[in-house]
Amino acid sequence: MKTELQHTVQFVEVDENAEGQRLDNFLMSRLKGVPKGHIYKIIRRGEVRINKGRAKNVYRLQVGDVVRIPPVKVDNRHTEAPSVGVLATIESRIIFEDGDLIVLNKPSGIAVHGGTAINFGAIDAVRALRKDDSFIELIHRIDKATSGCLLIAKNRKMLNAVQGLLRSRHVKKTYTALLLGVQHQKTVTVSAPLEKRTLKSGEHRVRVHPQGKPSQTEFTRLCTYKRTTLVSASPKTGRTHQIRVHAKHLGRPIAGDERYSTAAQYKHVREQGLKRLFLHASEISFEHPVSNKQYAFKAPLDSALENYLETL
Repeated sequence: MKTELQHTVQFVEVDENAEGQRLDNFLMSRLKGVPKGHIYKIIRRGEVRINKGRAKNVYRLQVGDVVRIPPVKVDNRHTEAPSVGVLATIESRIIFEDGDLIVLNKPSGIAVHGGTAINFGAIDAVRALRKDDSFIELIHRIDKATSGCLLIAKNRKMLNAVQGLLRSRHVKKTYTALLLGVQHQKTVTVSAPLEKRTLKSGEHRVRVHPQGKPSQTEFTRLCTYKRTTLVSASPKTGRTHQIRVHAKHLGRPIAGDERYSTAAQYKHVREQGLKRLFLHASEISFEHPVSNKQYAFKAPLDSALENYLETL
């Protein structure tokens, strides 16, 4: 738990991988461990310069721009390197890779990136595994407790293209979840606005609220057990914890959900042998807007989830 001063001024020439990126996001990607507030402060003070001139945080970088980055204090509490075991696990769960894209079947229990009380994330492990690649960035996020398809870009063009598709809802995502309760209808669509709150601890809590953002999830029954239902969940919007909160709103929270099921429900499934959230990003597909190349990926259920279904 130490803070170190980066003593030297850096001059970084912008290449095509950073073209079009906002200045604040560019600095955040380079200054790991520096609080966001401090990054905005050094921009406002004019300590960050582009081509020797001041620039606003929303400035979009151009190829050939020279960015002056002043000395900053770097918090090393969250820069612990992933262990050899974690790296081996992540490597074994890469289900697709080409020159533009990596698709990871992210394990449950590993966050997508480091942060408060999290030493490293899946993206840090991928960067450690692909040290020769100068650009490795998350395209989207999934919860720490959720496993399954995670898209990682290997260049700025791929990142911008797929993030644009996500914003326009042209990426199809399908999750597999086990609901506590029986869904009698084949398909149920939940349209309920969601409001996100951030606690002092930094944790997110989401609830259905009239003043929340419009949100919609479709739950399709796959298999019914005695008191549970295996479903395919398709979020039509991309809100934090959307599937989990909509499942709770139905009165059928996801098995193993410590936040959105009752203490008794959570305890019961753990006693039955389920030690994680039963939510898995099983499929993701999209069409690249420039090349028109079709991408479609499937991540098989983890053995822990398959084994739990066997007990039912």
